[in-house]
Order: sequence, then C-alpha cells, then structure tokens
Amino acid sequence: MNGYDTLRRVYVRPPVPGDLTRWRDHGWHRAPDPSAADREHRAFREALVAAGAEVVVGATPVPGDPDAIYAYDPTLVLDDGVVLLRPGKERRRTEPQAFARDLDAAGVPIVAALEPPAVAEGGDLVFLDDRTLAAGVGYRTNDDGIEQLRRLLEPRGIVVVAFDLPHHHGPEECLHLMSILSPLDRDLVVAYLPMMPVRLARLLDAMGIGIVDVPDDEFATMGSNVLALGPRIALALEGNPETRRRMASAGVDVRTYVGAEISTNGDGGPTCLTRPLVRG
Repeated sequence: MNGYDTLRRVYVRPPVPGDLTRWRDHGWHRAPDPSAADREHRAFREALVAAGAEVVVGATPVPGDPDAIYAYDPTLVLDDGVVLLRPGKERRRTEPQAFARDLDAAGVPIVAALEPPAVAEGGDLVFLDDRTLAAGVGYRTNDDGIEQLRRLLEPRGIVVVAFDLPHHHGPEECLHLMSILSPLDRDLVVAYLPMMPVRLARLLDAMGIGIVDVPDDEFATMGSNVLALGPRIALALEGNPETRRRMASAGVDVRTYVGAEISTNGDGGPTCLTRPLVRG
C-alpha cells in the first residue's frame, strides 16, 4: 500500500489525560493541556472524516505512554494485513500488542511480528509506490529490523531499500525518515533536502518523483511531515506558510489542522498521528 492514494480507512489513538502526565519521560517539550489535546484530536479526526475516511479509534490502554497517540510507528500495513514492529524507543515497546488488539477488533489481521534484536518504527518506513519501501536506518530502526522486514516483504514482491539517516541531534531526539520526507502523489514528495540521504535523492530522481523543497526555517516545525489524504490532497500542521505555498504551486490541495498539543509538543505530525489501513 503506497502512501498517497485516497485514504479510505485509518486508525488513530486519542490522547489519554493520565498518560499525558508522563510527558517528561517521553521527551515532550512541556506539560500538555489535556482539554486542548482532546479538542485538537477531535478536530483532527473530523478532518479525516470530512476527507471521506472511516476512522477507527483505538481504545486498548497503553498505560503511562503519551506517545501512543502516534499511531503510525508500531505497525506496518501491507495488503494482506499488519506487521507488528518493535519500536527503537524502549518506552514504546508495549504499543504493538495493544494496537494489535484494536486492529483485530476492527477486522485487520496480524500477519507477522518483528523479533529481538530487530527494532523498527513506522516513521522510518515509507512506501514510495506499491512495491518500493524506503527504510531509514538510524537510532530507531536497525539493520536487524531491515533484514527481518526484507524476509517478510520480498516474497510479497516488495523491495526494501535502506538508507542511513543522519545523526542530527542524536539518539535522545527522534529523527525518522518521515521527518525528512512525505509522499504527496506517485510523482511528488515534500522533503527537506539538506537532511536527505544522497542515495534516496537519486532513487527519487530515477523513479521520476519530484520534490517540493521545505525551507530551512520550516524543517523543525514539521514542514516535511504531511499526510496525503489522496493524490495531491494533503493535511498539514498549521503554520509553515512557505512550504504550503510551494505545495500549492505544485498543484497540491493543502488543508491544515491545529496541533499545538498533539503535534508540536510531542514532535509528531499528521503522518505520525495516523496509521492508514486502506487506500485506493
């Protein structure tokens, strides 16, 4: 399943007030406002529904884990079901099994699970098309994770192409591949070029995929983290006006949401907040 076809069904996780009290343990910037976080997430879900998506709301508890709202990371969705990943961030290791219970209740089968010493997070895994998975190797995804994914995906006709991620601010601050790049259409991504691996830039060029370049001063505010609601229809965090202008110039219908608590505070953009289950 690629990352740009029309979003039909999507899994999300609302913020839980008691879990938000553990914000410091998980590296959030400040104490969240639970009421504001709830309002923002409700509005975010309404935007997904307005775009035509069925929204599956997860309810299985993940006690003490505010990062559980970032539904993209613990799983990888394939055409025949879901692979449970193994987060590189140790405090998130209970998420995959909790999410599996939600997905099972929603009729989504679990087809495999990564095993130690593999670690991999969804934010490092980007389908550039139906048969090409770009995978970032960094502090959250390791070589063992990539090799286990290759063994699972290659029999399904999916090629896993791995790229080393930059050190940036080190292991304590999350840098995913999707911090750098998000699909917008079969021939377009939005990306921050100064952080992009050279081999990935060359692959995009070889695949005929153009790049909407994020300016330097909009990278830290998640200008390159954008959710495709469909081909050239994007949901972006409020702000980043130049990135939005550049996407619009490339023919992208850009919609925005307010995410001071659910996105900016925890460094998780619209792709992080969602796990697309069906596109097409």
